[in-house]
Amino acid sequence: MIRTSNTEATQFIQSLKVAGVAISKEHEVIERLEEAREWHYAFTTLVKQGQRIGISFLANPGVQSAELQRLFAQYKFAEQAEAVFEASLLH
Repeated sequence: MIRTSNTEATQFIQSLKVAGVAISKEHEVIERLEEAREWHYAFTTLVKQGQRIGISFLANPGVQSAELQRLFAQYKFAEQAEAVFEASLLH
């Protein structure tokens, strides 16, 4: 079976990094999103429960809420997903 990369999910992760978000176990996050049928849901689940398996999202100095809101809208996440993400960011 040929597995294709979920480039949209990978682009989203790269966009988060450019916006100033550091991701622990980034490779594992990308792998899980690529394997998921619905990567938006998989990402939101990792945000909520990822710390159990060592996955966390860290806000570097200068992260702007408006930029995160723009990214979540651009990648068509459900409205509450961005708020859940911001609430889970480690500072």
